[in-house]
Amino acid sequence: MLLLLGRWGFDDPFITFRYARNLLAGHGLVYNVGQRTLSTTTPFFAVLLAGLSLAWPGPAEANLPLIANVVSALALVCAALVLAQWARHRNQPAVGLVAALLLCASPLLLMAFGTEICLHLFFVLLGFYAYDDDRWSLTAVALALATMIRPEGVLAAVTIGLAHLARRQPVPWRALALYGVLVGGWYGGLWIYFGSPLPVTLLTKQQQGQMAISTRFAPGLWQRLQAYAQQPLYWLHGGLIIAGLVRVATKARHWLPLLLWTALYLGAYTLLGVSRYFWYYAPLVPATVILVAEGAVGLIRLLGRTRFRAQVQVALGAALLVTLLLPLLLGVIGAVWQPDPRLDLYREVGHWLDEHTPPQATVGTLEVGILGYYGQRTMIGFAGLIQPDVARQLTADRTYADSAAWAIQTYGPEYVVLRRELAAPLSSAAWFQAAYTPERVFTDGQELWLTLFCRSDEP
Repeated sequence: MLLLLGRWGFDDPFITFRYARNLLAGHGLVYNVGQRTLSTTTPFFAVLLAGLSLAWPGPAEANLPLIANVVSALALVCAALVLAQWARHRNQPAVGLVAALLLCASPLLLMAFGTEICLHLFFVLLGFYAYDDDRWSLTAVALALATMIRPEGVLAAVTIGLAHLARRQPVPWRALALYGVLVGGWYGGLWIYFGSPLPVTLLTKQQQGQMAISTRFAPGLWQRLQAYAQQPLYWLHGGLIIAGLVRVATKARHWLPLLLWTALYLGAYTLLGVSRYFWYYAPLVPATVILVAEGAVGLIRLLGRTRFRAQVQVALGAALLVTLLLPLLLGVIGAVWQPDPRLDLYREVGHWLDEHTPPQATVGTLEVGILGYYGQRTMIGFAGLIQPDVARQLTADRTYADSAAWAIQTYGPEYVVLRRELAAPLSSAAWFQAAYTPERVFTDGQELWLTLFCRSDEP
């Protein structure tokens, strides 16, 4: 996986990487030095990456993205092993094997490498398996870590609570207290340090979801499902999911907590009204692969009741597995062959800023992840991820050009980096022409163009 996705990366994780880098440099857990704003969804992951970087040879700038990908790969493998062991614990080794293979081949999870998603899912699945095995302390610790990595991990704890109420068993007060101490201690510390335990990203993604040019989580999911339906190779997955639901409802009810958690996750993100980002759909994968695996194994067992010879049954089972894996692997290969062009170009711009601008300079741009990580300047984000005041400008009747204009006029950054679609409307405005002059153009030679403007007078 690491060999295939060695050059994979996208903008958002680099915000977390910059928190880790500043922590290593002694600036504290901050994005902009001296500004305690929680602009990452997962400060826990930033601290983890910083700690691992201390034991990793080489400079932190190059190491942190690599370490994040390594952690993602290991976490994904461990999550697959948990599914396999959980199924084996329930005398369903074939279901576990199929689900583990499908999980490791999922394009949504592999494309989320570099984020905390795979690690988060590992601890969620570990908590569910530990609960099914009546291991209360492990359940509490795993779900606490899942909640500390991402706030919505609390939904997994709620799911276990509901399942436990349904079983009408005594409350495991010691495990409940352990979960409360770990989660309360972590978020209490964030509250003291940042002034709020909730990241700015929540407000930002909700505001983005209101914009006319944006798509919210639920409609985005529907569009994704429609795209899958247009690919015949995914039709088999759809049929097996339906069969898997029947099997879970009648014979494999130990998977019900996983399905309930998935439903709660869907409901929560729909109610929050956040904009769609592909990694928001990654937590739906574990329940999906379980249903597909249940349906597939049920189909194979049905074939076993026919008069086919054992060798034919094995061949049909292998063909079924290959057919299920094929569209997933094609999706991964497509991502490998078409990496995000922003990674190299934004890195180039960031290095230029680091080498040619004063250390105290401020830079305004739409996407602050990669460029900000390598530029190491005080950043003004036009999408609202860094300054909450900018996020509040993202309303239904506004565009990113409007938020960029407001942020530039309000904060007056010394340098502004604009993509072509933003440069055109802004550079034609009289106020912008009076304050900024084009300094340099960066391009990947194809579709991505960035213009760097320098402030020519005091705002």
